[in-house]
Amino acid sequence: MFGRGGHTGDRVFPRLTLVFALIIVGILAGFLVVLNIDALPAIRHFGLSFFTSSTWDPVKQIFGALPAVYGTLVTSAVALLIGVPISLGAAIFLVEVAPRWLRGPVSFLIEMLAAIPSVIIGLWGLVVLVPAMKPAETWLSIHLGFLPIFKGTVLGGLNVFTAGIILTFMIIPIITAVSRDSIKAVPDSQREAMLALGATRWETIRRVVLPYCRSGLVGATILGLGRALGETMAVTMVIGNADKLSAFLFSPGSTIASKIASNFGEASSQLLLSSLIELALILFGITLLVNVIARVLVWRMTSVKAAE
Repeated sequence: MFGRGGHTGDRVFPRLTLVFALIIVGILAGFLVVLNIDALPAIRHFGLSFFTSSTWDPVKQIFGALPAVYGTLVTSAVALLIGVPISLGAAIFLVEVAPRWLRGPVSFLIEMLAAIPSVIIGLWGLVVLVPAMKPAETWLSIHLGFLPIFKGTVLGGLNVFTAGIILTFMIIPIITAVSRDSIKAVPDSQREAMLALGATRWETIRRVVLPYCRSGLVGATILGLGRALGETMAVTMVIGNADKLSAFLFSPGSTIASKIASNFGEASSQLLLSSLIELALILFGITLLVNVIARVLVWRMTSVKAAE
């Protein structure tokens, strides 16, 4: 009796798990199908000009995605440029340098930061960060104005750069936590062998620890990038929500997510609604492409490590 039940479980379990896996694939396919159907009117009406136009005029029913796509990429790039070194440094400190009594509390605080709702971070940014950013932006514009990204008139803190700073605060906990776990996974034998050869702690980290876990660090960065690309409320509150295409970081802008959030409730025409859904489809495609690139990079790094 027990044997028969065991054989039945062996037959049912693989099929059941296959169903669960297919459900996930079906959900993903369903998202794509629904988004494509709802975005079809805008796709047919604007074609490729939707990607190249910078005009967003609900009155004249002319819509273009270029400023929102540009703002999404720029704010995410700012967040990664600032957040990745800080996160990596914090992760190295927690695993390799910090005393045991300090690791637990600091790790807990970093993970708690990831649990703060984005609307609270956005409100903090609006009340505290935006007023504080104007003096810093003025200083950067005066001293680094020869660079296009800092050349222009500083009007206030509601701009692309502030949105990038807000995203930095939101991706640091994710990248730090995943990087910390990746560094902890490096075998102690690797460190001990390097130290036995006379290497310093820094040389051990640089030549052994970081190369060994580089695939995990890339994965952590991509997770942070995914959060930055899709963040909505916090960015909407501090970016200025202007349809501008400018290399100047201190000018107002918009992202795909902020554009959808600020316009969806007032979408009175079918073409406007369809255009917003096409923006969602573009964001979905960007996120999917980023994850595919990350998977390929991790696969190549893993293959090289196995070959060595």
